Amino acid sequence: MSSDAALAALESLGDSVRAEQAAAYHKAPRPYLGVSVPQIEELTDDWRARLTLDERLDLAEGLWATNIHEARVAAAKLLTQARIRPDERVWALIQAWVPDFDAWALADHVAIAGQKRLVADPTRLEVVEGWTRSPHMWTRRAALVMTLPWAKMNFPKPADLAARDRILSWCAGYVPDREWFIQKAVAWWIRDLSKHDRPRAAAFLDAHGSEMKPFARKEAAKFLT
Repeated sequence: MSSDAALAALESLGDSVRAEQAAAYHKAPRPYLGVSVPQIEELTDDWRARLTLDERLDLAEGLWATNIHEARVAAAKLLTQARIRPDERVWALIQAWVPDFDAWALADHVAIAGQKRLVADPTRLEVVEGWTRSPHMWTRRAALVMTLPWAKMNFPKPADLAARDRILSWCAGYVPDREWFIQKAVAWWIRDLSKHDRPRAAAFLDAHGSEMKPFARKEAAKFLT
């Protein structure tokens, strides 16, 4: 399937009123078609079933290049799968898209695909650690959103606990960052961690909570109080 054919399928579901609402909501300056996420998922589920892995990756690359919101959501959905072998090109595409992030919704759709590639190969955390030093705020945020699986593990192995502590060190490094989305990402990580590893979450807030913005500290402690 060509990206033109896939885009035509998305456009056939478009709604001009919903498109205007989406543009106002997401605020990122790009075209919007007004197609809901469930509608996009229905299409991408069908495409994934019919395409080879290489064809799917070619389609995802083409859709992302359009810069249309719904096409980029579809591109991310095409890569969201726990078991993909080989997955090196999938991970390469995700890395290539990270610098394009400019709003939370698209960033989060791609992050879900990225989470699965990191869990599949935790050595990729080496790459993600480099994102924590990026001047691009959305790249720094992606380092925490893509590593959320390590906050949510109920039965982490020693290697997972080591990764958890490593990511907590990134969170600590982000605390002085006054960007709202960074503070929110730290709060999100600690909040989710508190449901699975209360001692580590509480220790983090004891050490760094006073330096966090009040809204972030409150969010992070939501399940600790």
